[in-house]
Amino acid sequence: MNNHEKTGDWGSISRSYHLQKTVFDITYKICRAVLLFGLCFLIVQPLLDKLSVSFMEQQDLYDSTVVSIPRHFTLGNYRLAGELLDFWPALLQTMIIILVSSLLQVSACTLAGYGFARYKFPLKNFWFMCVMLIIVVPPQTIMASLYLNFRFFDIAGLLRLITGEPLNLLDSAACYWLLSATGMGLKSGLYIFMLRQYFRGMPKELEEAAWVDGCGRFKTFIRIMLPDATPMLTSCLLFSFVWQWTDSFYSTLFLSNYKMLSVGLSGIADKLGAWWASMNSSAGATYTAAPMGYTQAIIATGMLVCLAPLIILYLVAQKAFVESLSQTGIKM
Repeated sequence: MNNHEKTGDWGSISRSYHLQKTVFDITYKICRAVLLFGLCFLIVQPLLDKLSVSFMEQQDLYDSTVVSIPRHFTLGNYRLAGELLDFWPALLQTMIIILVSSLLQVSACTLAGYGFARYKFPLKNFWFMCVMLIIVVPPQTIMASLYLNFRFFDIAGLLRLITGEPLNLLDSAACYWLLSATGMGLKSGLYIFMLRQYFRGMPKELEEAAWVDGCGRFKTFIRIMLPDATPMLTSCLLFSFVWQWTDSFYSTLFLSNYKMLSVGLSGIADKLGAWWASMNSSAGATYTAAPMGYTQAIIATGMLVCLAPLIILYLVAQKAFVESLSQTGIKM
C-alpha cells in the first residue's frame, strides 16, 4: 500500500469522524432545546392560563369553544379584584413593611453569617446546628409559641417590673420587624447559611492586610468584606423581599389589622361572595352564591395583581440579580 492510499484512508476516517461529531452535536442541541422548552412551558403555562382567564367575561368562562383567547375582552376583572383587595392602600402598607423587614433581616443574617465564618466562640457548632433547624423546622410548629411570646412580650421580666404587665405586640409591624432583626424571620436560616459559605470562601489575607493598615475588626467588615459580598447580599435581599411578599402565615398571625396583599388575596373569595350576594339581593335575585368559575377567575386575577409588583421588580433588577448569581457561583 503506497502513501497515497494511506492518506486517502486517513482522510475518509477523519471525514467520518467529523460527520459523526456534527450529527451528535446537532442531535444534542435539538434535544436540549426541546427539554428546555418543555420545562419553560411547564413553568409559564399556568401563568398564561391565569392571564387569559383574567381578561374573559363571565360568559366566556362557561363557553367550551373558548380555550385561551377571550372572545369578549374585558378589564372588569382587574377593576373588581383591585376593589376587593383595596389594592393601592394595601400595596403601600405591604411595600413599607416588607422593605423594612427585608433590610433588617439581611443585616442580621449578614452579621450572623460573618460571625460563623470568621470567629471561634463556645458551642459554635451547636449554634450553627440551631440555624440549620430554622431551615428544617416549619414555622407552623412554633406558631403557638410565637403568638404567646408577642402577646405577652417581656424582656427578662423588666417590662412587668416597670409597668406591672407585659406588652402586647400583636397586630403591629413590630412583631414582623423584631423577628427579622433577630435573625428569626422567614427563611433566615437559609440566608445565614448562604452568607456563611460566601464569607468562608473569601481569602483571609484581605482582613489581615486591612488589620496591618490599621483597620479594626468592625471597620474591616464594613470597608472590605461587605463591598465584596455585594452579589450575595443582593441575592439574599431579593429572595427575602419576594418570599415575605407572598407569605401569608406571618402576615395572618401578626398583621391582621394591616392591609397586606397576601392576606387580602387569601380572603378574596369570601369578599367576592359578599359582593355578589349584595349585588344580587339588591336586584331581587334569590340565588346569591357566586359561580365557581367566576370565583376562580377573580382569584386568578387577584394573583396576577399581587404578582405584578414582583415582576416589575425583577425586570428592574434583572441585570444586577443575574450578575450576583454568576459572581456568587464563582466565589463559592
